[in-house]
Amino acid sequence: MTETRRKIGFLICLVTIVLAVLDLQIVSAATVPIVRDLDPDHGVDKIPWLVSAFALASAAMLPLYGKLCDTLGAKRVFTGAIATFLLGSALCGAAQSMDQLIAARAVQGLGGGGLMSVTMVVIAHLKGPDEAGAGKGGNAGGLVAGAGMAVGPWIGGLLADHASWRWIFYVNLPIGLAVLAASAFVLKLPDHPVRRPLDYLGAALGAAFSSALLLVTDWGGHRYAWSSPIVVALIVTAAAALALFLWRQTRAAEPILPLSLFRVRELRLGFVIQAIVGAAMMCAIYYVLVYLQIVRGVASSSAGLYLIFMAVGMSTAGLLSGRLTTRGWSARTFTLSGTATTALAFAALAITTGPTSSLWLVRAALLLMGLGLGQLMGQLILLVQFAAPRHQLGVATTGIRFFQTLGSALGASVFGTVLARLYAADGPGGDVSALARLTGTVHAEGVRAFVSATDVVFWSGAALMTLAAILAVWLPRPERPEDTEQPSRQPEPVPA
Repeated sequence: MTETRRKIGFLICLVTIVLAVLDLQIVSAATVPIVRDLDPDHGVDKIPWLVSAFALASAAMLPLYGKLCDTLGAKRVFTGAIATFLLGSALCGAAQSMDQLIAARAVQGLGGGGLMSVTMVVIAHLKGPDEAGAGKGGNAGGLVAGAGMAVGPWIGGLLADHASWRWIFYVNLPIGLAVLAASAFVLKLPDHPVRRPLDYLGAALGAAFSSALLLVTDWGGHRYAWSSPIVVALIVTAAAALALFLWRQTRAAEPILPLSLFRVRELRLGFVIQAIVGAAMMCAIYYVLVYLQIVRGVASSSAGLYLIFMAVGMSTAGLLSGRLTTRGWSARTFTLSGTATTALAFAALAITTGPTSSLWLVRAALLLMGLGLGQLMGQLILLVQFAAPRHQLGVATTGIRFFQTLGSALGASVFGTVLARLYAADGPGGDVSALARLTGTVHAEGVRAFVSATDVVFWSGAALMTLAAILAVWLPRPERPEDTEQPSRQPEPVPA
């Protein structure tokens, strides 16, 4: 592939990642006009499924996408995922009821899971043999993904306020069709697909585990009590599905997530650190927005603007780390510095998010958070891709995305439970939802209790990222070029 084709290929991949991440986050800001248009009487009860349907379908497909890449070739799976995503987008835009929209979001999620994970596999194939340790592409992909998570709600609010909510989905069509056309003519990946039997049972068990776990984290303590039969049944289902999935991976001829990957220290630690980063990012984005709206009275659309400071930090750190990686800096170095910086940012949020503290201090803490996360978003993917066996590049890349998804879900649940329990023990009104109805000194007492609970959440985030930094210390030091010749990153032919 020529250098021009490769550059265009990288651009195609970045645009694809933008589509995936924005569509996961963008809907959260448009739920009110969607409900008002489709089901003003009962639509509010179905709002959680607009996000959950996409997330569930996306997470369920992640393990299968990795194996499909290693079996059929990344380009075929890439174009198939984009086509499925576009079909779901068209169906979402044309939906005439909440039920239709939720079903269409599930279709969109089936393709969306591939847009993020398979795209990173394509980026790895686009690298030349002299870019084995470089951060080009993979670092930019992680950077774009993180920035998209930060600005997605704000863009969704703009489209919902100044255009029909349907354009949140329709805008994907011309961009996606252009990506499909460009990839058909530009991408010439060195794939060597070999027809192998797919472990459909393993894929089904993995989907059952991730779906049950995501429902537990979404419903537990919010829609249903943790001790309710529904949540308990989901926990039992998740545990049983996980046990059966692990058993199946030891028996299947072509496992969806080979357990042999966990024998590689970089992969084992990389998966865990990525899960922690997913939980931390969810905590930073969600609870800063909650603090701004509940404690400081900032409107939801204005609160989203604060996340731009995080996006700026991510962009700055991502660009610098990408350039330094090409000059010999290792992914291990940036993983260490990124986790440490993010831990400091959480500590700064815990200190600065008071009832009357300067909002510019909050903005500065978010900028620092972005500087930390920006070093991690692409470098962890790079670390895993470089350490993975070449014939398992697909499952390793989608595996790290899978662990990030599970970490985000678990983080949202755990941090939400901590916040709710602390407020219930110390604040008036019984729960956080009652805070908006309080007045006078009782409201001030509720705000104080909420701030205290939020501080504990942010300190917990700092502790979690400190753990990630400790794990990063155990990552192997990269060998010097003069000690060993770098292996070629061109895929090796797989015998039939």
